[in-house]
Amino acid sequence: MALALTYNTSHTLVRMRLAAFRHALRDQLRLTWIVTGGFVGLVLAGGTLWVAARGDNDVLAVVLAVWMLGWVVGPLFAGGGDETLKPEYFTMMPLPPRTLSTGLLVAALAGVAPIISLIALLSLVITGANVAAALVAVPALLLQLFCFILASRLAVAVYGVLLQVRAGAVIAALVNAFILAFTAQGWALIVAFVSTDVQGTLAKAARIAPSGWGLVAVEAAGRGDWLRVLAALAGLVVLGALMLVAWSALLVRRTTASRAGGKVRRPLSGTDPRSGAAAKELRSWTRDLLYGHKAVFAISYGLFFCMMPLALGWKAMLPWAGPAAVVMAAAMSANLYGADGTALWSTLMTPGANGPDVRARQRAFLLVFGPITLVITLLLTWWSGYASAWPLVLSVLPALLGGAAGLVVASSVYAAVPTTDAHKRSGNPLNSGENEGETMGIVYVMLVLVASTCAPALIVALYTGWWGVPVGLVSGVIAWWYFGRVAARRLDKRGPELLTLLRHGRSPGEQAKKTAGLDALPKWKRTAAGFCLGFAAIPLFPQAVVPAIFKLTGNDDTRSWFLALYQTGPWQWVVIVLMAALGLSMYAFGGLTYYRAKKRAPGASVAAAAG
Repeated sequence: MALALTYNTSHTLVRMRLAAFRHALRDQLRLTWIVTGGFVGLVLAGGTLWVAARGDNDVLAVVLAVWMLGWVVGPLFAGGGDETLKPEYFTMMPLPPRTLSTGLLVAALAGVAPIISLIALLSLVITGANVAAALVAVPALLLQLFCFILASRLAVAVYGVLLQVRAGAVIAALVNAFILAFTAQGWALIVAFVSTDVQGTLAKAARIAPSGWGLVAVEAAGRGDWLRVLAALAGLVVLGALMLVAWSALLVRRTTASRAGGKVRRPLSGTDPRSGAAAKELRSWTRDLLYGHKAVFAISYGLFFCMMPLALGWKAMLPWAGPAAVVMAAAMSANLYGADGTALWSTLMTPGANGPDVRARQRAFLLVFGPITLVITLLLTWWSGYASAWPLVLSVLPALLGGAAGLVVASSVYAAVPTTDAHKRSGNPLNSGENEGETMGIVYVMLVLVASTCAPALIVALYTGWWGVPVGLVSGVIAWWYFGRVAARRLDKRGPELLTLLRHGRSPGEQAKKTAGLDALPKWKRTAAGFCLGFAAIPLFPQAVVPAIFKLTGNDDTRSWFLALYQTGPWQWVVIVLMAALGLSMYAFGGLTYYRAKKRAPGASVAAAAG
């Protein structure tokens, strides 16, 4: 009876998952993300198969460990992973926890990521030394795939619990920041490890980790060591069962735990609208665990990103930890008003509150990130020993702080993305709604916009030194004042429409109008535009802007992964210019494609005329 119930539940959830996936393919933005992610995944899976074909099992063990790490940490950076079927949807159904968790696990197999991982795990079949090893590889890769998915679900559940406790939110932010920084600067740690001859140690550790148990079983089958084969496969079975039990327990806690209660907080205080709004916003950063998580994440990311090259003894990036933290903080706050949800109603219903509220949010952002990033910049610049970096970072930092404080309110008013209200958040606080693609879009745009606000100060500082500091101060103040003024006027004029959007989301008609122009584009063009917008930052910033700064400041002694610095003489500047042109061209192509599609959408000209 229980087995039949589990089968029927799994079958129904798989059908629901496939139906939701087919519906998602109609959204051109999500389709672009799916196609781009699928293409990158297939390339990585092909690389894994190539490693297996070469017969280098030590490298394959490390690669499989990276795949499992991707399953664990990937969802943490994608809004809590794909939760098309949320456990909260089934709380009123008489389903035992094990039945529900098993059904959700089986439904999770109906997606692009599991198929790509299955292709990568076919490397176990390729690496088999004989027929017996190839046959053992089949159950090994299936068990390995189930463990990957279960580890992903369990990690998201554990992080959801951590984010409901202040100390847990801080720990989660530190881990996330380290992992994201490692994706960009991990080359330094890898080179340091390789240079100390620890390849064998890494391979041994990768085999001991659960990600390597399938490979251990296949290698043992090739040698005829059947006791080790059974031990490795049994280990995968036991590990999967334990993770399933733990995940089921966390699902029960998620769907039944009460969120009421908590200690009594001191009421807000303020003698006038400005001080009241400032007190409200500052306490949002200290009371809301997701706000605090984002703040710790941004600061930690800046530190990890610029300190990882210390593994090679390279200190040239230390002065830029503070500016990097500001840029990341702005990106994390790009949907500031959108995160309010229906709470925006209290601001709109208070006469004359829009202006003070905008300025209060800007002041709170500066108070939260200004002092800490200034201290980080001063300390790490002194530690680096690069005297030439002082005028640069002290010029850039105020410009970035002012630009970020202005752009976060302007972008969140003009390009707000509807998210789940704070009082309606699910047991997975990482999941903010069904608009993760749009949220990530404005995050990427904010990274570029905020970084560009320091351009005048940086240029002046590069050519005149300390004269860049007043330019940075002036440009920061102007950006803070102007963009705040623009945001306040937008709230005065279109506040009710913004509240309606945050409360109800976009209607099917509005969504259709939004994507009508994109629907008319060829699929290859939509995919190319999404790819360009997603990856244009790689040639523009790390391959053009950063090496240009290093050359101008005389810190080009460490080549690392900067292609231009591997050239000689004037060819370095040629490569820098070409990389900058490539990045800007990619941004231009992607942006113009979406802009022209939007202009061609039905009703666009009517709306423009009406405006």
